[in-house]
Amino acid sequence: MGQDKKHAMGTKAVWGGEEGLFEGNATQVPVVHSVSFGYEDMDEWLDVALGKRSGHIYTRNTNPTVSVFEEKVRLLEGGEAATSASSGMGIISNTLFSLLKPGDRVVSVKDTYGGTNRMFSEFLPRVNVDVTLCDTTDHAAIEAEVAKGCTVLYLETPTNPTIKILDIERLAKAGKAVGAVVMADNTFATPVNQNPLALGADLVLHSATKYLGGHADALGGVAVGSTELIKTIYSYREIVGNVLEPMSAYLLLRGMKTLYLRIERQNANALEIARFLEGHPGVEKVFYPGLESHPGHEIARRQMRGFGGMLSFVAKGGTYEDACRVLSGLRLARRAANLGAVETIAGTPATTSHVECTREERAAMGIPESLIRYSVGIEDVEDLKADLDRALRQDA
Repeated sequence: MGQDKKHAMGTKAVWGGEEGLFEGNATQVPVVHSVSFGYEDMDEWLDVALGKRSGHIYTRNTNPTVSVFEEKVRLLEGGEAATSASSGMGIISNTLFSLLKPGDRVVSVKDTYGGTNRMFSEFLPRVNVDVTLCDTTDHAAIEAEVAKGCTVLYLETPTNPTIKILDIERLAKAGKAVGAVVMADNTFATPVNQNPLALGADLVLHSATKYLGGHADALGGVAVGSTELIKTIYSYREIVGNVLEPMSAYLLLRGMKTLYLRIERQNANALEIARFLEGHPGVEKVFYPGLESHPGHEIARRQMRGFGGMLSFVAKGGTYEDACRVLSGLRLARRAANLGAVETIAGTPATTSHVECTREERAAMGIPESLIRYSVGIEDVEDLKADLDRALRQDA
């Protein structure tokens, strides 16, 4: 089977990077644990080392199992090249540090993922990189800051955990006008629902730990973009040594075989649950881009094929204690700091996405302490609704 660009997303999720047979006629990707790869022919070895022919030398650089994972994500996102790292924050930090130098400027938004926000608020300023964070939904303000000049425009949509929506195409045009590299964290949307490169972004980033893997059993991160940009990120990553392990790559690959099916189910479940919560007397507010009431609904309709499996909501009372009460009452949800898995997962920003931040920092990002982040799984939706209803009504 060839790598046909016309193949649909579900087909690419299964076959991408896995055409033909592997070593020993294996039909599944082998897990290659070898640290190094030997050569009898010195000229061949040198050619591989110089990049004149394909091959592997040392797993810190490249590995056969990891390469298949990178290729599958590349095909799903429609980029020229891809490279990986040991985690989502691994690929985000490597990408930023490989492309930025002292005196450069980054423009982004206030309520990115907590680890990313800490990169912007603490680690990049340490090396004299200027960072400006704008109100997330004020596109005009973001464009105005970009127009002043920047090296990187960093986007995340939908955002974690407030599920806000950014217009990638509009903001990418602003970034391109000043020569900025436009990055987009696509973890929440996944390639099934959204392709930032097709909307004008230069790089798309994923915490593969989440939806790509889908089973909460492997860490990983991946970046997709032009050959030139990925080469720069890869060169930095191989020296820093932030390596995706072969076994993790295998687990992520195995999970991705069902990516399209999982996302279809999670999209449907999340939309039904969001509508259910919006009409529930025990809920004050629901954040989900599939709802017509969501401020970013029209943008999401335009740039997304599905609205995703992530939502958040505020329980009646609106306090952190109210959120904890509801979370404690859930029976069909893992109370854990993860998302995107086949089982439903729930938590508060204080214990999940923004655990690194203080209460005051979360407030400055517009993240309520009372917010419940709810990652919808593939369970029967009626069971999930009944579980939420029971948890919301206790002590009511």
